[in-house]
Amino acid sequence: MSAGERIKTLRQTIERHNRLYYVEDAPQVTDAEYDALFGELQALEARHPELRTPDSPTQRVGGAPLPQFDEVRHRTPMLSIGNAFDEEEVRAFDKRVRQAVGADTVEYAAEPKFDGLAVSLVYREGVFVQGATRGDGTTGEDVTPNLRTVSSIPLKIRETNLEVRGEVLMYRRDFESLNERQRTAGQKEYVNPRNAAAGAIRQLDSRITATRRLRFFAYALVSESTAGTHSAALDRLDELGFPVCKERDTVAGVEGLLEYYARIGAMRA
Repeated sequence: MSAGERIKTLRQTIERHNRLYYVEDAPQVTDAEYDALFGELQALEARHPELRTPDSPTQRVGGAPLPQFDEVRHRTPMLSIGNAFDEEEVRAFDKRVRQAVGADTVEYAAEPKFDGLAVSLVYREGVFVQGATRGDGTTGEDVTPNLRTVSSIPLKIRETNLEVRGEVLMYRRDFESLNERQRTAGQKEYVNPRNAAAGAIRQLDSRITATRRLRFFAYALVSESTAGTHSAALDRLDELGFPVCKERDTVAGVEGLLEYYARIGAMRA
């Protein structure tokens, strides 16, 4: 097998294991086995730098610190979502929607709201080229080097030009492990997983970001107008290899919304 063929095989194998670990939560190899594959790929790319590409898993490890973040202006604003605090407000929302679309019953795409940091991912010719924070909704910060270190974010997809939005977060178990390392090192602990995730993405040194076990979940496909319903867009994102929430559902009417809320609420700690 040539060096090029072995590099291609290693990249595919490593990205498959990244997806199994970070997206499917079903790892098939030990950390040591994964590290051995990664080390072999790094060594091969070092010997054959002409074969190194931006979408290689080795490019997730982070680079030199940045002096500051550049601004990114969102072509489509990243707006915040509205809240409903009781059943009456939910029923009032459903009534407004039914009146607006002229239907007796409306189907809703229902999904949990993640508590992390909202980001936008831009792909050109199938390659991840820019990642930005939500910021004030109109202008965010360019955090591309940091987002490249998040293993569940695809560096390459089979489509050409897309903008995907989603949430970067940290699982509780990874947050607890992080704080354990902080305590051992005599350093300040983080208050909650959201602050830890947001702080990691806004690090000026992406090598620090790479040490955090961050996750990404996609919840919006901005650039593809043919997706149809929101649930169809989520299915499309799943097909493209983006992590989407497995607890999402399509429900009928306000009773379906309230039942879904109760079901998700019962799952929470």
